[in-house]
Amino acid sequence: MAFSAGQSYAFSTNFDPLQQNLWGSKPPISSFSIKDIDFKQCDKHNILSRKPLYISAVLSGFGHADESKEFKSRDPLVQCNAYEASQPQSIPIDIEFGQEAQAAATQKLKIGLYFATWWALNVVFNIYNKKVLNAFPFPWLTSTLSLAAGSLMMLVSWATKIAETPKTDFDFWKALFPVAVAHTIGHVAATVSMSKVAVSFTHIIKSGEPAFSVLVSRLLGETFPLPVYLSLLPIIGGCGLAAITELNFNLIGFMGAMISNLAFVFRNIFSKKGMKGKSVGGMNYYACLSMMSLLILIPFAIAVEGPQVWALGWQNAVSQIGPNFIWWVVAQSVFYHLYNQVSYMSLNEISPLTFSIGNTMKRISVIVSSIIIFQIPIQPINALGAAIAILGTFLYSQAKQ
Repeated sequence: MAFSAGQSYAFSTNFDPLQQNLWGSKPPISSFSIKDIDFKQCDKHNILSRKPLYISAVLSGFGHADESKEFKSRDPLVQCNAYEASQPQSIPIDIEFGQEAQAAATQKLKIGLYFATWWALNVVFNIYNKKVLNAFPFPWLTSTLSLAAGSLMMLVSWATKIAETPKTDFDFWKALFPVAVAHTIGHVAATVSMSKVAVSFTHIIKSGEPAFSVLVSRLLGETFPLPVYLSLLPIIGGCGLAAITELNFNLIGFMGAMISNLAFVFRNIFSKKGMKGKSVGGMNYYACLSMMSLLILIPFAIAVEGPQVWALGWQNAVSQIGPNFIWWVVAQSVFYHLYNQVSYMSLNEISPLTFSIGNTMKRISVIVSSIIIFQIPIQPINALGAAIAILGTFLYSQAKQ
């Protein structure tokens, strides 16, 4: 297409590929002129050039189109050539779609399995432990067998490479010793309590452990915000109401649960102070704790009860219960270690707050299941006291954070 500077303006089409035949012949050239077009209103400065403008199409594959002789000598100002674009290159985008959500879901599932296993094992232990103590009222030997079973299981696991053997030194065992002493006292005291009173009553009193924790920590100089102190009121009040209305109240059973609370508070304090910087995992840590507690407990168990008393009591229990009594002893010993081991493994995966809430829910499951299985008569006012104490424990775990 060209504009000339004269009075006539010609529009020419040099090449129309649609009108070219398949044999490469020249396409028809059509031209026409329009005269007397008035450009008076056009601004001269808007006219870029008075030279003719050419647009030529050069296409390959459609044959050759010759230009007219009039325009052959003129150089085109603009030439548009078709060209093949370079092949697109793929841009690698590495998007790990949903991996974070999948990891979070897996972690929640893992914690849920830990909690469910922990509670189930604890319920089974308390049931068999109470059955053994009803037929064989020797809590010192029963506590010793529990620690011995766990120690034996872990020694076999280490020997067969099922579990990795912990790397310990003298400083580790030195720091573990006060923890083991407190653990031994708490374990024996709780077993003594369950040999005298119902399992539900022992766990109601043990739900008051936060009150002992705050009291001991306060004596050691630690302070707490006001909501923590207020949360102790329902704990103390609920435990007191449950104790007053307990039908089968026993002072030894009550004091055993209280001593157990105090001992486990010191166990936690010693554990925090002595195990800083240690690289022993939860499962192996509890295994080492069980072994040292066993060594501490054996001489006291022999001094308090003695082998002769154990032999007479064992014969009496087997004669009354039969071979099932041996299964009860084995079950309560194995499940004691398993539920404690899973609880320590859970503590590695969750925060202390979540662990406290899980421990509170565990006590509810133990109390309810023991009442159903052993058909323990309970008064409404006693159930109210238990509910208030457990609610206070939950509020304490929330307020402490």
